[in-house]
Amino acid sequence: MQLTNRIEISGLRVAGELFTFVGDEALPGAGIAELDFWQRFASIVNDLAPKNRALLARRDELQAELDDWYRTNGAPTDMAAYKAFLTEIGYLLPEGTDFKVTTKHVDPEIAQVAGPQLVVPVMNARYALNAANARWGSLYDALYGTDAIPEQDGAEKGKAYNPVRGARVIGWARNFLDQSVPLAKGKAKWADVSRVFVDGAVLMTDLGSLRAPTHFKGWRGPKDNPSAVLLATHGLHIEIAFDRTSLIGKDDKAGISDVILESALTTIMDCEDSVAAVDAADKVTVYRNWLGLMKGDLAEEIEKGGHTFTRRLNPDRTYEPPNGGTVTLPGRSLMLVRNVGHLMTTPAILDEQGREIPEGIMDAMMTALIAIHDLNGKRMNSRAGSWSRILRMQRGITDMSRSYLIPYELK
Repeated sequence: MQLTNRIEISGLRVAGELFTFVGDEALPGAGIAELDFWQRFASIVNDLAPKNRALLARRDELQAELDDWYRTNGAPTDMAAYKAFLTEIGYLLPEGTDFKVTTKHVDPEIAQVAGPQLVVPVMNARYALNAANARWGSLYDALYGTDAIPEQDGAEKGKAYNPVRGARVIGWARNFLDQSVPLAKGKAKWADVSRVFVDGAVLMTDLGSLRAPTHFKGWRGPKDNPSAVLLATHGLHIEIAFDRTSLIGKDDKAGISDVILESALTTIMDCEDSVAAVDAADKVTVYRNWLGLMKGDLAEEIEKGGHTFTRRLNPDRTYEPPNGGTVTLPGRSLMLVRNVGHLMTTPAILDEQGREIPEGIMDAMMTALIAIHDLNGKRMNSRAGSWSRILRMQRGITDMSRSYLIPYELK
């Protein structure tokens, strides 16, 4: 693709719209001068692009030798001989000496808590916002709207609310609470609870306390009539919401209007997943959405059912904990970014010889620059102060070599 509107800077020829985006949107507030950024960018391209080309050439050599071997021998039967061949051509390398890897500034969503992870193309702002906001989700909605509850014996979805189906949703949710955060008395069930309140630092019901009091993590509203209570098991949180004026809560014995689960702990924002984002216009869309996520101001006008509304990132959730003060939980998934792989080049930036630069290098530079807005700002994404970059599947030592080059240079 030929782009005529290019800006020459530090030996690079940058597509005009990408150059403008970096200067007008990505750099302000990042604490990096424009010329300094492009000089460092050019230095990394000049250093790593030739190495990337050499590694790709080596990859092609290995592939050619593998193809020739398979044409001659077919599927391997003598695994010892096959391993010797792979070692001879350099596909398998000798095992190195023992080493240790240490980490720091790792968010608990990665290091400590196991939970769902989503992958979404960041080029689509609506999808990106939906995924980030999936950190918390209504168990009632999930059950009612899916086949987890069979549509039989009067429990069909229909266009209007079906109380038969709703009752089965509520029954399923009560059983979930019995299994996850059971009550202390042996035969006491959440389905029989008619009142929930906080007594000192203990969560109580009219049927008694929790079997494990440590499941209780906080509440909102008055102690004797909370609007929500926060529970936790295996590091994941459960919010029970109360509203006796709501459609569901008004007919519920305990006034429970919903059960909200902590769900998608992390989301991979993919720079290219199920979409083609290669040229400057596409990449600016990708980077602009990533910038909105890192600054916390991404918004999208959405039309649904004849109504238009604005979708934004959800705020954090706050509660009063049993030990006093305030506990704040993230309202959004921890967002990681997946850069494009090593094989692709992009016409968005040309090097000194007029060659397209590796798209993975451009993605790494741009997404790292943009992540600074979170790291140096409110840390609405990574509370530990990290930028998490994901790479596509690595196939052999040459792919791994390219993967380690870029983070080392960015450091």
